[in-house]
Amino acid sequence: MDLPPTVEGRFLRRDNRFRVTVEIDGEEAAAHLPNSGRLGELLEPGRPCYLVPQPAEHRRTAFDLLLVEYAGVLVSVDARLPNRLFAEAVATGTLEPFLGTTSIKAEVHHGESRLDFQLVTPTGICWVETKSVTLVENSVALFPDAPTMRGQRHLGELINLVSEGFRAAVVFIIQRQDATSFAPNRAADPAFAHLLDQAHSKGVEVYGFLCSVTRKTMAVSAMVPLLS
Repeated sequence: MDLPPTVEGRFLRRDNRFRVTVEIDGEEAAAHLPNSGRLGELLEPGRPCYLVPQPAEHRRTAFDLLLVEYAGVLVSVDARLPNRLFAEAVATGTLEPFLGTTSIKAEVHHGESRLDFQLVTPTGICWVETKSVTLVENSVALFPDAPTMRGQRHLGELINLVSEGFRAAVVFIIQRQDATSFAPNRAADPAFAHLLDQAHSKGVEVYGFLCSVTRKTMAVSAMVPLLS
């Protein structure tokens, strides 16, 4: 995936859930943060960051925060990207669990649920939910970084789909490249962690994929193992 051109800045503070203040060329500027997570280890004053200019008149901020540099590693903080990254990787045949997919549909309804993707694979229909991961501790990618009722609901939906005879998968897109494994963040959301364990035991497929990240491009790069 090609990323839009960015300008360099330094993170100053988080003003609210979706708005931050950064410094660009010695001047303070407001930027939209497309991520509702806590991002506590990333959003520290002084961190280098990269922003996409968004000069549209209807906007209250002139930039989107895209990348944060953490210990020399570029991390994407845009929670809108994992779906695009996943779809691109499936379409180009770079995700082994989904090789041979012949159809990719996004935002598909099933009953009262709406899932991120419906794939047609050699083994039948596979329903997929993707999750954006930015937190890494001791080389372990962790999700979530705050309690997520939405994430818990999605796992319940995937469990139901497996019980109906479908393939179902939850795919964690780790928007950085410095992890060697991933795991549910039991400290942040023990209920989600328990439900993920349950989903896995009932046949929901669980995958974690690293991303290679530069200022110009981003792509799914490698699968990492799930730690129990």
